[in-house]
Amino acid sequence: MGLSKSSIGSLLALALVLIGIPVAVILYEAHRTGQSPIDYIKRMVSKHYSQHVETASSPRVAGTHTDEKIPFPDKKSVGDPVGESKPWITHLAIADLNQDGLKDVVACDAKLNRICWIRQDASGEFREIQVGDEVRGPAHVSPCDIDRDGDLDLLVAKMGMIFPNNDRIGAVVILENDGSENFTNRTLVDNVARVTDVRCGDLDGDGDLDLAVGQFGYDDGEIRWMENKGDWVFDSHLLLKLSGTIHTPVADMDGDGDLDIVALVSQEWEEIYMFENDGKGRFKTRLIYGSTNEDFGSSGISLADLDMDGDPDILYTNGDAFDYIPPGPRPWHGVQWLENKGKGSFEYHRIGDFPGAYAANAADVDGDGDLDVVAVSCFNDWDKADAQSMIWFENDGHMGFVPHGLASDPTHLLVLDSDDMNDDGRPDLVTGGFYAYPPYDRMGRITLWKNTSQEDPQRPVPLSKDPDAPSPQTEERK
Repeated sequence: MGLSKSSIGSLLALALVLIGIPVAVILYEAHRTGQSPIDYIKRMVSKHYSQHVETASSPRVAGTHTDEKIPFPDKKSVGDPVGESKPWITHLAIADLNQDGLKDVVACDAKLNRICWIRQDASGEFREIQVGDEVRGPAHVSPCDIDRDGDLDLLVAKMGMIFPNNDRIGAVVILENDGSENFTNRTLVDNVARVTDVRCGDLDGDGDLDLAVGQFGYDDGEIRWMENKGDWVFDSHLLLKLSGTIHTPVADMDGDGDLDIVALVSQEWEEIYMFENDGKGRFKTRLIYGSTNEDFGSSGISLADLDMDGDPDILYTNGDAFDYIPPGPRPWHGVQWLENKGKGSFEYHRIGDFPGAYAANAADVDGDGDLDVVAVSCFNDWDKADAQSMIWFENDGHMGFVPHGLASDPTHLLVLDSDDMNDDGRPDLVTGGFYAYPPYDRMGRITLWKNTSQEDPQRPVPLSKDPDAPSPQTEERK
């Protein structure tokens, strides 16, 4: 018995729907991520069938020998003490805020809802003062002379609440410096998805400074750039609408003379995007990295010319564990870098494993002329006395990295910056602690670590591989 014409028509219509919807989704997602449809399909197939794996050559970091010589033995707390409140330092940056020739530290204290200026009054002497009025849930602070009046203002990303929340409680806040060390809060945009990063740069080539803004949100985050129209008026331009954005640094990534935006998007995406600028504020979206592991735990990126070939590379940590109960390390946590190969192309390299890795910074720690990598952990196994909160990956001069333990006290280190704090020619470190879960026996709010590496040429003994760790494998790109 044959099919009627109406039945055939219905079947054809159903087939068109079943084929058309997936094709439409593929075309949309390919356009959104800046890929061809074929590349998008390959990435999805890889993501579905690939298991997350790690670099076979990257040693797993274990404990530190107690007699080991390390380049940062001189640590001291700077600013206010820990006190009765468990610190939540969500970001810090080294800068000479009052331009007196001495490096200071600015920090986000999300427990006290304020921006702190830890001012260096004389070499090695620090005192802390609050900058501006209260900012609820500050996540990131960037020094920048946004109004071009000759002094440093502070760009603040306001989350409103640090822990998961889908309310539109975020804001972009400027702490405007009047040149006499008085700061006034200016809110440029308010009642938006929780803001996690604000960076400045002349993105449209008109001579003033614009903003690149990351909004984590929870279900409805986004990335935007804010065009400076003058007189504290900024127009917003949407670049990407995805939840989970953490960082949005700005640099000329493709060497064409204008500033591009790089963005790390976490949550289930675990992706890094580059928004390629045409020089006039028109951006092309490029997906430059995506983990095959939806639980990768992306925690931060920073830009540095790690291989010293003249272009900025991307230093990348994955060690977030806020979603776990209790929070703790995972075997795939660690540090990697994306080598800038030019023309928007990047190559993934694993630097090494580090449980709970949350932030990394490139600096020539040992003074041998190449850039090493220092990283901190917020989610190591703190019940173990030798669990490392800070390690140094020593560059062997050929882009091979050997890990050395630097510290196991204080624990729960979330943020890190490096600079020469005492004008001795060596990069020092400043770290901040975030204590949202126990144990609380080794707390430190903001800590300065003096570099003595060139005073004592004896190098640390490389950390041995943890014999109880699972065998490492190979991380794959999408």
